[in-house]
Amino acid sequence: MLSFDILCEQRIVDAMRQGEFDRLPGAGKPLDLEEDPLVPEEMRMTNRILKNAGYIPAEVGLRKEIAELQNQLALLGDEARSKAVRRLAMLMARLSLARGQTVNLALEDQYWERLKQKAA
Repeated sequence: MLSFDILCEQRIVDAMRQGEFDRLPGAGKPLDLEEDPLVPEEMRMTNRILKNAGYIPAEVGLRKEIAELQNQLALLGDEARSKAVRRLAMLMARLSLARGQTVNLALEDQYWERLKQKAA
């Protein structure tokens, strides 16, 4: 996989040097991140209505609750920490069930950090 990444990076750099990205449609304009191009057209309106009504996908809510609980763990006493750890384990299990695979948030965070570093 690493050699594939290196090859991709080299081809992108070569294309940039040759100016192949200079006159792309929308160049210099901000990306429209409101609409997800991978979501079918008929689902976009539904998603927009739900978003405007304040609803979020279940996974987003679970991840938010997990992050808040992880931040609070260091501040809690022994008894409260024990309850929080059990709740955290339950939330992680629910997230894994929702995805259909085991979730490792530490690895995902490392992945996103590497992506941000490459993009910077």
